[in-house]
Amino acid sequence: MTRAERSGFVEAADGALVHFFDASAGSRFERRRAHTRNALVKAARQILAETGDTNASIQEIAQRADVGFGSFYNHFDTKAALFEAAVADALDEYGQLVDELNRDIEDPAELFAASIRLTLRLAVLHPEITQILRLRGLQYVHAEVGLGPRALRDLVKGQKAGRFHIDNPAVALSAVGGAVVGLLQLNSVADLDAHAGEEMAELVLRMLGLPLEEARKLATRPLSELP
Repeated sequence: MTRAERSGFVEAADGALVHFFDASAGSRFERRRAHTRNALVKAARQILAETGDTNASIQEIAQRADVGFGSFYNHFDTKAALFEAAVADALDEYGQLVDELNRDIEDPAELFAASIRLTLRLAVLHPEITQILRLRGLQYVHAEVGLGPRALRDLVKGQKAGRFHIDNPAVALSAVGGAVVGLLQLNSVADLDAHAGEEMAELVLRMLGLPLEEARKLATRPLSELP
């Protein structure tokens, strides 16, 4: 590489020096930015799961993320924006986990039953995400990311297929979201077993209009194996 190229220029056919963009350097820069942002979000998620509040200082967050204090403002304007991103990130990850585990289920009613039951099983394997869902999930039931839009999608699908007898899917989502968060809240103090998940799934399906026997059958079907 010539001195001109090291300086960011190449020689054109007419002998003029033309500035060029080093794609590999830009790629490294973007990777560093993404790494820093991810570290900040991860630190905020940990704090939320541990304390449930947002009182930590920016300095504390930066130290936990192992990034410079000034790096914070390269990604977020306020602490509130960071914690919003952290909640959205955790809930979206949770939603992706549930989607993956239920990818082979086509019936919306069975899908709802499985998703509700999985909340207790995932609480053991993903305590950080579950804790954030328990503490913050109800505030994000109608958010554009996370579990809310996925559940609303399946409620609409079930309504159109005649599986759910509901008038307003958004209202039904409020009820379902409250049931799931309430189940996690109870689990945090009562150490529930799998039967509690089956009972809640049955109750939700009956609330959505399924008959008792069918709701009970769907709520006790075998679940996908967790990875």
